[in-house]
Amino acid sequence: MDINAIPLVEIDHVRCLQNIDFIDNDFAIFDDISELPVRGYPSRMNASVVSLCLKGSYKVSINLQEYTLTAHTLLITLPDQIVQNISKSDDFAGVFIVVSKGFVDDTFPRITQMLTFMFDVKESPTLALAQDDVDCLLEYHSFLWSRVRMSHNIYRKEIIQSLLLSLFYELHHIYQRCMPQKLRVMTRKEELMEKFLREVAENYRNQRSVSYYADKLCLTAKHLSGVVKEVSGKTAGKWIDDFVILEAKALLMSSEMSIQEIAESLHFANQSFFGKYFKHAVGLSPREYRKR
Repeated sequence: MDINAIPLVEIDHVRCLQNIDFIDNDFAIFDDISELPVRGYPSRMNASVVSLCLKGSYKVSINLQEYTLTAHTLLITLPDQIVQNISKSDDFAGVFIVVSKGFVDDTFPRITQMLTFMFDVKESPTLALAQDDVDCLLEYHSFLWSRVRMSHNIYRKEIIQSLLLSLFYELHHIYQRCMPQKLRVMTRKEELMEKFLREVAENYRNQRSVSYYADKLCLTAKHLSGVVKEVSGKTAGKWIDDFVILEAKALLMSSEMSIQEIAESLHFANQSFFGKYFKHAVGLSPREYRKR
């Protein structure tokens, strides 16, 4: 199937709707199912969606597999999954949080830990919750919504990222506690993905070539790239770039190192090449990013 033939749904597509609060094109929060950017035909979501059914029922398809939400059911969809809105009861009510792919990457720097959670969510996108867990998630939703509405706060985005990170740990804990009590065995492809990320975490400051990591894992670059894309929805090259860019951003924001020194620490040939690499990924030059 041609990936470009599937309609792409992004947060930007619903900015004109009522009763939704946003942060740029990165984050949306609401409690009206009519505002959910999911169509009656298969669409590819360019974001992660956390949904909690409070009453009634809602039927949705994820990657062409059907799921039914009833009261106290949690649903999490991941970026690049194909989602279709099938039906809902007249009394359906729920709460929703939508986070863009880029915002997810910026918010969760501990990628290997997030990967474990992602595997669990892909295996079980819906989860029946106890009342205490429902109350906990409703508290997060309410507090996130109140912080998003503080448009005058210059650190609003950073506050939301911190709260999302806390919410991620809560959800991770809920999944570990509520999923069937069995030892989850990773597939061979998931094991390869984990090994790849461990290698990248150790070597990204010196090595940015997919072929380098393929050699370390005794694979061809093509095979490694195919597995990583299949498991994570993101290319091997993008994973490597994300590690490098995250480090570069941290150094630009929190260190006194010059841009030249940062380029050297990340083993770029020169400052100019680093600047082009950074701007291509971020949309700003290193100097512009530092001045924000």
